[in-house]
Amino acid sequence: MTGDLAAARARVAACIDHTLLDATATRADVERLCEEARVWGFASVCVNPVWVAHCAERLAKAGPRVCAVAGFPLGASLTEIRALEVRRAVEAGAAEVDVMIQLGALKGGEYQRVRDDLVAVVGAATPAGVKAILETGRLTEEEKRVAAGLALEAGVAFVKTSTGFLGAGATPEDVRLLRSVVGARCGVKAAGGIRSFEQAMALLEAGATRLGTSAGVRIIGAHPETD
Repeated sequence: MTGDLAAARARVAACIDHTLLDATATRADVERLCEEARVWGFASVCVNPVWVAHCAERLAKAGPRVCAVAGFPLGASLTEIRALEVRRAVEAGAAEVDVMIQLGALKGGEYQRVRDDLVAVVGAATPAGVKAILETGRLTEEEKRVAAGLALEAGVAFVKTSTGFLGAGATPEDVRLLRSVVGARCGVKAAGGIRSFEQAMALLEAGATRLGTSAGVRIIGAHPETD
């Protein structure tokens, strides 16, 4: 592997939230996820709340963080339930929580409701960071701008493109749009349908600072200790 390619792969790996959100995931699957994150140098593992404590224990002396999801994937749970879910995930060891916004409220123009919900979630997550999932594939361009602005006002650490469960995933165009709204004030996470190294690089070049994918090992493409 050339030095430039090795550096590029290391850069991509360091931005990946290594994701396993399948409802049928077993303890062995989650342990494999943690080991892959450790070996490849991924930013985090992203799992459902039931696995947070186990991942935190497995990765206690390793580099990757633990990321949980909440109100996922629909964003239709009550604010107090979502806030409790976030708080419990953080208490169990999550350093970050990816939270679906109230998509119906956004589509209906109830912007204060969207903002207030996120403010409550961000408060419940402290000191962990919240990534607000916007589901850009279901939004108009104006709705994307509004959603990113509301999330920024609420104090999120990242705005995130997609769940990967509800329609289209991440595109460089959406990443550029979100970056144009938030500037350098928070991160941008691209997620949904990222399957190749070329896709990953294009999203980073568009302004993403984190990548959510279940294909991290495939994307990096070569074992760091042997290539």
